[in-house]
Amino acid sequence: MKSMLLRTALTLGALLTTSAAYAAPVTGGTLNFARNADSQLLDPVLNNANVDIWILTNLYSTLLLPSADGKSVIPGLATSWTPSADGKTLTLKLRPGVKFADGSPVTTDDIIWSLTRAVDPKNGIWNFLLASVASVKAEGDDTIVLSLKNPDPSLPAALATFNSAIMPHKLFEAAKGGTDAEKAQNFAEHPIGSGPFVLASWQRGSHMVLKRNPYYWKKDEAGQQLPYLDEVNLTVVPDDATRILQLKAGQIDATEFVPYERAHELQGDTNLTMDLFPSTQITYLQLNADPKLNDGTPNPLSNEKVRQALNYAISKKAVIQVVTHGLGTPMHSFMPSTTPLYADLGPAYSFDMKKAKALLTEAGFPNGFSLTAFAQAGKANDSSTLATLQQMWGQLGVKLSIQQMDLPTMDARQHKSDYQIRTAYWTNDIADPNEITSYFAYFPNIRNQFSGWQDARTDKLFLQSQVELDPAKRVAEYKELQQIYVAGAPMFFLYESPFAAATRKNVIGFRQSPLGNDMFEAAYIEK
Repeated sequence: MKSMLLRTALTLGALLTTSAAYAAPVTGGTLNFARNADSQLLDPVLNNANVDIWILTNLYSTLLLPSADGKSVIPGLATSWTPSADGKTLTLKLRPGVKFADGSPVTTDDIIWSLTRAVDPKNGIWNFLLASVASVKAEGDDTIVLSLKNPDPSLPAALATFNSAIMPHKLFEAAKGGTDAEKAQNFAEHPIGSGPFVLASWQRGSHMVLKRNPYYWKKDEAGQQLPYLDEVNLTVVPDDATRILQLKAGQIDATEFVPYERAHELQGDTNLTMDLFPSTQITYLQLNADPKLNDGTPNPLSNEKVRQALNYAISKKAVIQVVTHGLGTPMHSFMPSTTPLYADLGPAYSFDMKKAKALLTEAGFPNGFSLTAFAQAGKANDSSTLATLQQMWGQLGVKLSIQQMDLPTMDARQHKSDYQIRTAYWTNDIADPNEITSYFAYFPNIRNQFSGWQDARTDKLFLQSQVELDPAKRVAEYKELQQIYVAGAPMFFLYESPFAAATRKNVIGFRQSPLGNDMFEAAYIEK
């Protein structure tokens, strides 16, 4: 049914081989793209939001790159990578002649400094992806050698992740500020990288303009220089309906986060292309499991049986039908099913209202209680999800109040653990389960998505998996870890879904990678 009604997007490689339009791409022009929220900090190391991450690949390059399906890595600024027999060294050969967007060469000094900065535990939250790196050294001008504290099965994938982006050392150090964070804040206002585009202007909360990097190192399969576009104009339009109206009117060329309820409608518009890009996206409700809320009142969600009861009281089938119009699939783990080492344990809490009522009674809440959930203002999928759960949980006597707010405010409240429930989405950034696990299940990182839930066995299993080179043992570790997490219910499990994006019919080659990145390098506009 899905393939008959909507064009399910292919990987870039498949598009290149199946679409004749790619044989003669049009160069030049401006693509007007509407985003649902603005970026916050365009620094690869210190950022902490998808609105940053999904743009960074347009500005910076990494030594290795994610494959088109998001499950492995391919050459980037490095053309090859070779681990030592004991797994304690990784040697990378560099691509010759690469330049930053200002025309200066990318040197081994830039690479050593960038990776050393990314490894530093004082810098942001992403350093755990490179925690195995003991030192970064150069051998001549074309070789980088990483010496490791311990074997690391996820290191190649980490080197293809945004926080490993290569930055210009001298330009960063020339930025104003006495600390790394201060310099990063100022450098990120006018960042220089070696990606396909460079930031030309940025009016916060309104729009940013990306211009073609004339020194970009990459060409298409026919040998033509990338990117094709002169500019990408990114405007911030938080309201879903407004973005769609602008798209239909031709005021914008493309937009993201199309509500699933509008997907079939847009597919029928002969002026538009409606894509469902394969993704690593999950939609869930993040919860606060701390014993008390910030105002000092007891928090019923700190009770495991309450969390389990509310999970059993969710009909994922109904939510998927109402919100995605059948385009989603139920979550079986906190990981997307496309994640390496994902364990299919069956549905995470099949719908069982009788069991939900019994658990709530055992927990001491036979008559229910009140909860408050945050939703992103203007996001139709959020509103539909919470309205559906409001009815379901109402059968337990649980009264769900819904508060709408902008995304930065919602994120800030979550980071302070000043919330009970919030709508949430996740996409993997790395072809390994360690990132999502460190966020959702390994407490020392960010308190498990600021939920406050912790399990000592889970923490131990995660640390073991980080150094385990035996594939079978690593599979077993992650299976047990996922079993513990589902039983502990530190989230409300909902569904996996594709990325829904729409473009004008003359826009060719835009895609969202399975890891969520907005990919403009091979996009162009037919005349």
